[in-house]
Amino acid sequence: MSSLIADFLRQTGGTAVIDGGLATELERHGADLNDPLWSARCLFSSPHLIRQVHLDYLENGADIIITASYQATIQGFKAKGFSDEESEALLRRSVEIACEARDVYYERCDSCSSGDGDIARILKRRPILVAASVGSYGAHLADGSEYSGNYGDAITVETLKDFHRRRVQILADSGADLLAFETVPNKIEAKAYAQLLEEEEIKIPAWFSFNSKDGINVVSGDSVEECSFIAESCNKVVAVGMNCTPPRFIHDLIVLLKKVTTKPIVIYPNSGETYDADQKEWVQNTGVTDEDFVSYVNKWCELGASLVGGCCRTTPATIRGIYRTLSNNQSAILATK
Repeated sequence: MSSLIADFLRQTGGTAVIDGGLATELERHGADLNDPLWSARCLFSSPHLIRQVHLDYLENGADIIITASYQATIQGFKAKGFSDEESEALLRRSVEIACEARDVYYERCDSCSSGDGDIARILKRRPILVAASVGSYGAHLADGSEYSGNYGDAITVETLKDFHRRRVQILADSGADLLAFETVPNKIEAKAYAQLLEEEEIKIPAWFSFNSKDGINVVSGDSVEECSFIAESCNKVVAVGMNCTPPRFIHDLIVLLKKVTTKPIVIYPNSGETYDADQKEWVQNTGVTDEDFVSYVNKWCELGASLVGGCCRTTPATIRGIYRTLSNNQSAILATK
């Protein structure tokens, strides 16, 4: 189980690039995401746009693309009038679209092997993983609770397992290479995921990625070390880290993660902008530039991160910057050997 990421990192030279923000790129391509399903709305309204965004990231150097299923839940689709069968089919579709984008990318790599001089695109045949995104219970609520982790006393580990069970089963059997449990806001949901993976004998590996707004705890106030220990203790989890967290906190969070985990560390922060859950929009000019974001990457990798990308509000340009930085590092290492 653990060999997937270990083998993958050996093939990529020790570090790999994850893609960037999905929703803002879909909006840039013309999608309307003003919906409780957010980016998952495009699974039935405009799947071609999702495929295009995946392809944009691959052509800017991403080695791992994350499916458009973060806010896709059977419960959410049924609230929109879809049947159980249709809801399950939409979950499978999220993985199919990512796999299609990978196939198209490989075709483009093969067709340009003669060297067409297209410097605007990175066309390099390499191992590419599809990670099926599992957003938190809070993401389904569409009220910003994945940024607080405050689910109330009525929500237990069993409630959360029941909520996620069928969705996790479907995504695990849809052809993805791994599951990405993203923006995990509290310890209780991490426990639910770890137990589900074991109980359902999920056949593909997973990563757990938490979010923080202070560099010490996850957003609920639970300690990062306690949460990471849950991931460290689960054999089905092959990487642990942080996403949707301002870049300025990542250094300290990697140090905390390293105290607890021996697994590869996955880091994909947001742009540092502030999200206003009441207005349902990002507060302008509160983030870092692509240049500043990319300048952090070397330090994160020196500290121990091996899978690095971006989350909300990062773009293909951000990912290209990370790709170039990591490629330069690998070239420098090879040159000294």
